[in-house]
Amino acid sequence: MTSPNPTVSVLDLAPVVPVVVIEDAADAVPLARALVAGGLPAIEVTLRTPAALDAVRAIAAEVPEAVVGTGTVVTPEQVTASVAAGARFLVSPGWTDVLLDAMRASGVPFLPGVSTASEVVALLERGVREMKFFPAQAAGGTAYLRSLAGPLPQARFCPTGGIGPANAPDYLSLPNVGCVGGTWMLPADALAARDWARVEELARAAAGIRDAGGTCR
Repeated sequence: MTSPNPTVSVLDLAPVVPVVVIEDAADAVPLARALVAGGLPAIEVTLRTPAALDAVRAIAAEVPEAVVGTGTVVTPEQVTASVAAGARFLVSPGWTDVLLDAMRASGVPFLPGVSTASEVVALLERGVREMKFFPAQAAGGTAYLRSLAGPLPQARFCPTGGIGPANAPDYLSLPNVGCVGGTWMLPADALAARDWARVEELARAAAGIRDAGGTCR
């Protein structure tokens, strides 16, 4: 998946992509600003709430330094709605030919989800080399991804699902992992309190994972 800058992949913008569930669209802009200020510009807003697309519109309009995308994209209609709202990338938990065709036709970068070697090979046949590995921990974790690196070195992944500050460095040490997706910089109590300073602090710690000698605490 390439970013709006064609020379830089979204996988390479930051070591962590925050996976955001927004209940109130009014929170979208301050939340995005906190994440960007902490060094996490790529933000995945999941399509799990009625507020999601309004949140994407607000971030796209008011936080231009953010690279906002949508996650949990599972239908062609959601692809169309996401792009219309200003999404600059798309992420799906899995893929079908119909969904893949819609994402490819959208004109924006996309990360189709995979959890098996056969799914990876099928995407490589279709010219897709960057993918979401989901659910990462349940599907085999770092051991599985390490096993894929040998026979399928051309595939790169953003593992998501069950990843936190304790195991993110292990994923990021793998040669076929560009970044990880996670929610640990978005604790429920901080979001409920609209404590954007805490979100920024946690985002900054996450953004420094690779520079912290293997720790992101």
